[in-house]
Amino acid sequence: MSKIRLIPYEIDEIFETTTEVPEGVHLIQAPDVWKEAEQGKGNVIAIIDTGCQTDHPDLKERIIGGRNFTDDHNGDANNYEDNNGHGTHVAGTIAASPMQDNGVYGVAPSADLLIIKVLSEEGSGEYQWIIDGIHYAIDWQGENGEKVRAISMSLGGPSDIPELYEAIKRATDENISVVCAAGNEGDGRHDTDELAYPGAYNEVIQVGAINFDKEIAPFSNTNNEIDIVAPGVNILSTYLDSKYAKLSGTSMATPHISGALALVANISEKQFKRKFTEAELFAQLVKRTVPIGYPKSAEGNGLLALDILRQFEKLFESFNQTYKPAHKVRAAVKRS
Repeated sequence: MSKIRLIPYEIDEIFETTTEVPEGVHLIQAPDVWKEAEQGKGNVIAIIDTGCQTDHPDLKERIIGGRNFTDDHNGDANNYEDNNGHGTHVAGTIAASPMQDNGVYGVAPSADLLIIKVLSEEGSGEYQWIIDGIHYAIDWQGENGEKVRAISMSLGGPSDIPELYEAIKRATDENISVVCAAGNEGDGRHDTDELAYPGAYNEVIQVGAINFDKEIAPFSNTNNEIDIVAPGVNILSTYLDSKYAKLSGTSMATPHISGALALVANISEKQFKRKFTEAELFAQLVKRTVPIGYPKSAEGNGLLALDILRQFEKLFESFNQTYKPAHKVRAAVKRS
């Protein structure tokens, strides 16, 4: 098998310290549902990437386990430290939770992270490493019986590998959502297809990127399997050496959706009083999207807006409060 690589991304800026909820986390309305969703508590998100800085102040309390499938660190399976930076950034967007005054918040700051290192320091890896990593995520079980709820993959390649596809299908059959970056080979046109695997598989949730003005990023791949878009330009998150960085790419949009699944799961399952299947959870995710004016090939179902249902409920309540007094007036006139 050939190799698979990180989807190319840009490092925009690196910071020593910061204190904020990143703009991308705000844009998808995550803080508005944190209380209702218990910040994603009780959900494990597996990150299949370059590893993670496990002692980063904003991440160390969130990491529940991990494994290394690469040749890095002398092939030590128990050393899944990040020597690239990409995986640490993805992890922060999903579940960063500052333990001190300085730091950033992720989308689901009480979710747990399973770190699966399948890409080397150079950002490349064998397809077999990714396949083994997916199966590891499916089979993993924590000390208290925890299981993986979603897999986040900000990587891709041009080849449709049957063994990779079978691993993806096994994950979704086991009711694990698989979230993948669309890719950064976009040409700025929405009528041409750019495909990267595993993102192009129908079974995954394929994520495109927008900027903070809700415009499709010109680098974001377009194709008929795009499911949803999220912020992917100048995204602030955790980085190596306990620092922070702003990065751009569909790699940065993907973890917004991975983290959001933990929030949506907690909200929906509390309402219905049962565990959802992968298809049901996807449906609940899609219910919380809004179109932004682009073709489906670019935006899929639209931009994730986690609080949109509650906003509709408030509008409906406001309408009812306005309507009822008028109804009573009409009734009074009729009786006279």
